[in-house]
Amino acid sequence: MFEKVLIANRGEIALRIHRACREMGIRTVAVHSEIDAGAMHVRLADESVCIGPAPASESYLNIPAIVSAAEISGAEAIHPGYGFLSENARFAEIVEEHGITFIGPSSEHIRLMGDKLVAREKAAELGLPLVPGSPEAVESPEQAASIADEIGYPVLLKAAAGGGGRGMTLVHNADDLAGAFSRTQHEAEAAFGNGALYIEKYLVKPRHIEVQICGDSFGNVVHLGERDCSVQRRHQKVVEEALSPALNDAARARLGDMAVSAMKKLGYTNLGTVEFLYTGDEFYFIEMNTRLQVEHPVTELVTGIDLVREQIRLATGAPLSFGQKDVRFEGHAIECRITAEDPETFMPAPGTVTSFHPPGGMSVRVDSALYAGYAVPPNYDSLIAKLIVHGRNRIECMMRLRRALEEFVIDGIATTIPLHQRLMANQDFANGDYDVAWLERLLAEDD
Repeated sequence: MFEKVLIANRGEIALRIHRACREMGIRTVAVHSEIDAGAMHVRLADESVCIGPAPASESYLNIPAIVSAAEISGAEAIHPGYGFLSENARFAEIVEEHGITFIGPSSEHIRLMGDKLVAREKAAELGLPLVPGSPEAVESPEQAASIADEIGYPVLLKAAAGGGGRGMTLVHNADDLAGAFSRTQHEAEAAFGNGALYIEKYLVKPRHIEVQICGDSFGNVVHLGERDCSVQRRHQKVVEEALSPALNDAARARLGDMAVSAMKKLGYTNLGTVEFLYTGDEFYFIEMNTRLQVEHPVTELVTGIDLVREQIRLATGAPLSFGQKDVRFEGHAIECRITAEDPETFMPAPGTVTSFHPPGGMSVRVDSALYAGYAVPPNYDSLIAKLIVHGRNRIECMMRLRRALEEFVIDGIATTIPLHQRLMANQDFANGDYDVAWLERLLAEDD
């Protein structure tokens, strides 16, 4: 087992990783930008190293500074968390080249699944069903139009190197395609340094359902059930739950077997998430995330398995600590992503937290790095807390979540707590009757 792990991230996920390490008897090294010197993960870590000024490009994306911090502190491994460098294959390679263990999958698998076009090709080889679309990058608006005519409108233009909901444009008809192609290509070049686009059929009212998988270096792969991540705004997840209210046992088993079979063929190790769109009782592969997910806590609550702990174990070369028959799903869990944004306009709302009172009680979990007096910086993602609640069933879970949201106090800045209260009171959500565009339609009613 490792004696010291460097956490190459910030905020609630850095704190989450720190907690898992401490419970395993592992010392932690926090890295931080100048503006994050007073952050909670820095306060609690055994050691801390400043890696640059506030801009992420000069700190949390600064590979030489992070690797140097690991070498200076004597860390044996680096956990990247999510976001930032977590799916940067070159970072994983450099870490390994310096004799440090990267806590995650191989750089080969990160690179393979990081390019959406390559991932689609590989997924097809692995037997996963794909959304109808272009088998490779489309070179021109004319080529895109030809494919769109073949598969039918509406279609999605998607950046091959995209992620996090960025680099996607919905096109409803042929008249809009050329302009959308040009805009999306420029956006992709600016955001990802890669303007390659591909085109997919836009599925009407699908659900976004993903499967959590774990693999070890001995060829063992298991799944830990699915998460329904269909409540989204601008392709960004807002609420996640496990298990999905849309699936019956037969569909659930089919999905899990499909993901496990593919990952065994791939030889995948460590944690990963295989993501699908689900409509008409059919699953369509859309992408794979080769890292820990923001929404991993709902899986932990319904399985009782600590995913970060398992990640660290697997990185040492240990076999999985459980088999598929050991995975049991108990009850229901829902996660609300709470951000420092105006709940109506969604404008970022950085500032100083004047008071902070997280809810408590049975089966209520809050993953957050906030504290009273903490200044939420404007430089990074606006996620400031995750409220995760477990119940014996979905009804009990929702009732507990409503109560927990009423108790949650974050003063001094605007947050999306009121939005989540509205969602938990919505009858469609209570019925499990929603899809990836449901929240957008709900918000549009306010305009």
